[in-house]
Amino acid sequence: MERVDVTVIGAGVIGLAIAAEIVKPGLNVYILEKNVNHGGGISSRNSEVIHGGMYYPETSLKATLCVSGRQMLYDLAARFKIPHKKIGKLIVAVKPDEIADIERLHSNGRKNGVTSLSILSKQQIAKMEPNIKAYTALYSPESGIISAHDLMNYYLACALSKKTSIVYHTKVVQIEKEAGGYRLFTHNAKGESFEFNSAIVINAAGLESDTIANMIGGNYHLYYCKGNYCGISGVKQGIVQRLIYPVPDKKHIGLGIHLTIDLNGRLKLGPDTTYIPRVENYNVKAEITDCFYQSARKFLPFLKEENVHPDMAGIRPKLQGPDDDFRDFVIKEDSPGFINLVGIESPGLTASPAIARYVKNILFHF
Repeated sequence: MERVDVTVIGAGVIGLAIAAEIVKPGLNVYILEKNVNHGGGISSRNSEVIHGGMYYPETSLKATLCVSGRQMLYDLAARFKIPHKKIGKLIVAVKPDEIADIERLHSNGRKNGVTSLSILSKQQIAKMEPNIKAYTALYSPESGIISAHDLMNYYLACALSKKTSIVYHTKVVQIEKEAGGYRLFTHNAKGESFEFNSAIVINAAGLESDTIANMIGGNYHLYYCKGNYCGISGVKQGIVQRLIYPVPDKKHIGLGIHLTIDLNGRLKLGPDTTYIPRVENYNVKAEITDCFYQSARKFLPFLKEENVHPDMAGIRPKLQGPDDDFRDFVIKEDSPGFINLVGIESPGLTASPAIARYVKNILFHF
């Protein structure tokens, strides 16, 4: 029976980042992906934002890995010419009773090591972004945008430069612990079965990471939280220069319907937060546009109803249920040689190089 050194389950941004980080001469690595292409799931359905790190509780993995990953990501993108822009972000208070939330975010960000944050007055905001409305705002100059597809292509190229193979359209259906590692049972798109042995398994399966973890005795449960997006058209190019976010939900379920800008200057609103049954449904209903318009017009007064139209959707793999408080990333070795990454949602893209380094340190006990 075929045997490999390391198997990474999932070829999204996290699985690919880990594969790129751990490859070295002589190490035989398999990457298994259930879709027909790498990054075909949730990794290609997000805002492509490089986050600052001010939202998450101090000492949480989300905070520490976001802050360290952000700088690593900028360095990597500059060095290897991955399309990106450090455009900055404003988190805005649209009514006076949100000013205290801005101050709390500023304080929390400083505790997390985000030292570049500043609170802006209404006059300062008007100079920076004359077309938005806010009483005050938290300015994060280190926030930015990046091409998730180009980033994933870079990670994959790094992995494939060594002794790494990627197998598409292959789903893991069973895992058994055995002496010296694990036996993985898989099915491909044709219904054909294949099994092999792997000394080490890294579970980066995104929406199915709890299912994979539970195959070896885990006790995880993910909730699917859908995030719809709406596009904006019919407004003047460059009317807003930065990412504009509202004050976030206090339970960290989402960051609120916000304005993002892609690398081509296209404006987009979203995502919202809707817990759904465990089905990968990425359809966007036309009727959401009114809700998006009503939410965004509070800080984008130039917006008209006809400017907003349905765009795309993503799904967050959340450990946090709709009535739960904050839940952190799970990144740990639950069984010798079996590393689970469960509940890796935002800021997973930003944190991806730091997550990969974190897993490498677990794997090789640095």
